[in-house]
Parts: sequence; structure tokens; C-alpha cells
Amino acid sequence: MVKKNTLAAAILAPVRAPVRALAFALAFALAFAEPRMAAAADPAPPLRGAFGENFTLLHPPVPAPPEAFTDLAGNRVRLADLKGRVVLLNFWATWCAPCIREMPSLDRLQAGLGDRGLSVVAVSIDRAGAEVIRPFAERLGLAQLGLYHDPEGVLFRAFGVAGLPATFLIDRNGGILGAYPGPAEWDGPEPRALIEYYLDRPAGAPKHAATVTKTGG
Repeated sequence: MVKKNTLAAAILAPVRAPVRALAFALAFALAFAEPRMAAAADPAPPLRGAFGENFTLLHPPVPAPPEAFTDLAGNRVRLADLKGRVVLLNFWATWCAPCIREMPSLDRLQAGLGDRGLSVVAVSIDRAGAEVIRPFAERLGLAQLGLYHDPEGVLFRAFGVAGLPATFLIDRNGGILGAYPGPAEWDGPEPRALIEYYLDRPAGAPKHAATVTKTGG
């Protein structure tokens, strides 16, 4: 499991990456450090319990990197292709024990919220790609979530990820709303409440208030 703030620390570290990835990393780091200020418009997103304490919310959202990844049929895909849907982007690998534990909850989340506009995009960094992903998915009974791979780690590096699993929430406009380092029970009440908050907002809706209320339990 990746410890709290490890993801932000990795983004601050020097990396060999394209300029656009470094620009994204800088924006992410600044958003992480910026104090939350009150704003009038929309109610703040619900960040509750241990999940809320470990989720880093960005205000305003940061545009997602444009790098392509691949579906299991070998087709190139970009996050921009999913514009209009809320995307939960999860980086994982078949050899990552925490990833294996959380994958069934991602599958259940997709089954429960897919018809409301959610796309769970699970991007593996396994170099063997579909050859190992397909049998892995069959063993775990993963039938709902979208399975993809990034064998060269292009998208992985563009997001500044340091460890697995790592998950990013992306709005209908293609903006990164925040990130969660480490595994989670994604169909649990706390993650689901946050995701449903954004599913209830159409593309182009007003931005949420910068004040984030984190409540216990």
C-alpha cells in the first residue's frame, strides 16, 4: 500500500518526463498544498472517514494528460475519448497484491454506477499486456470494469505515479478532480458518495466550492 502523501511527494520529485507531464505535476503539487478557501457556489464534495482523509481534492480540476494507452484488443485509447462520463482511472498490475484485493470492488462499482455515467478504467502496467490480463480477470471474475494496459508506462509517468495502486477521479469535462493513493473498497459508502456527487453534475456544471468538509465515520 502507498502511504498517505506519497503520491504528492513523488510528483514533487525530479522526473524525466515531457514538459506537459511536468506542468501537470506542478499543478497537482500546488493544488495539494494550497489552503482550502470558502467559496459560495456548489456544496463541497463529501469526503468522509478514512477514505476522505486520504483523498486529495484538486481545486480547480487539472486537465488530464493526453497520452494514449491500449485496450485488450490492441486499440489505442485516450481519456479524451471518454469525455462526457465520470472516469475513475486506476493504475494496477497483476503482481501487485493490494491491487488484487481492490479489483473486485472496482468491478462492483462499475456494475452499480455504469448506467449513471461512470467508467472505471483499470490500466495495467504489466509488460505482457493482454496475455496476462485476460486470465487474471477470468480468475477474479472481473466482468464489468474496463481493462486496459500501458506496458511502456507512458500514461503512468504522465500522471506522476510512484506506486501501485493509484487512482484518479476525472470529471465529465476531462478534468482531474483528485487522487487516492493505495487500495480502497471502492464500492463502499464513502467512495461511492464522492463519485455519485460528480455523477449528479452534468458536463459544464459550476465548479464545486473550495471548502471541503471532512466528517468522521
